[in-house]
Amino acid sequence: MTEEQFYEALRQKGIELSDVQKQQFKRYFEVLVEWNEKMNLTAITDAPSVYLKHFYDSITSSFYVDLSTIESICDVGAGAGFPSIPLKICYPHLQVTIVDSLNKRINFLNHLAGELKLENVAFVHARAEEFGRNPKYREQFDLVTARAVARLSVLSELCLPIAKTGGLFVSMKGAAATEELQDAAKAVKLLGAVLQEEYEFLLPEENSERHIFIFKKNKQTPKKYPRKPGVPNKTPITG
Repeated sequence: MTEEQFYEALRQKGIELSDVQKQQFKRYFEVLVEWNEKMNLTAITDAPSVYLKHFYDSITSSFYVDLSTIESICDVGAGAGFPSIPLKICYPHLQVTIVDSLNKRINFLNHLAGELKLENVAFVHARAEEFGRNPKYREQFDLVTARAVARLSVLSELCLPIAKTGGLFVSMKGAAATEELQDAAKAVKLLGAVLQEEYEFLLPEENSERHIFIFKKNKQTPKKYPRKPGVPNKTPITG
């Protein structure tokens, strides 16, 4: 996907990028490649693949969720900033918080935010389980999202505790999504949410399968969740 194809694909979805936004994506790509030489951020570094598999793919959730009605978004385990930084570029009003357990990735994101002149972004170095128990962040966000972090049964426990009651948890998944959703049914219910919408589509050009699950949080998450770091991954809530 060339830059022009990227702009056109977004235009077809009603997202018209300004020259400033286009420049932000261009600089994002440059900084990503520069830093990737020093630390492992991504295996994908050629421009057409970055524009398709990182930038465009990150923005797909906004085709199904009206982000103009969302103020605060938290991205759990964003790595190099996906999906929340591309969303922030397209929707500058968003207040974005990213939590990641690796400090060097947080350093990259701080540098990136400076290069792109992003405002209202916060990067927190923490394990997601500890972050979710912190009163400063617990049940504070309109929308919580994650991309390629963990199986949905695990991810629900990391993401739902920080979503507001009435807020959304948006999970972006690939081909194994349906099976993951079945495994996560008990966790989602226990943690206070219901599946509101489910969408399936193919990523342009490579036609790889994508699923977006939108969960509505309708009651508070029980205080015991999330459990201690590492426990959700070792013993997910299933059944």
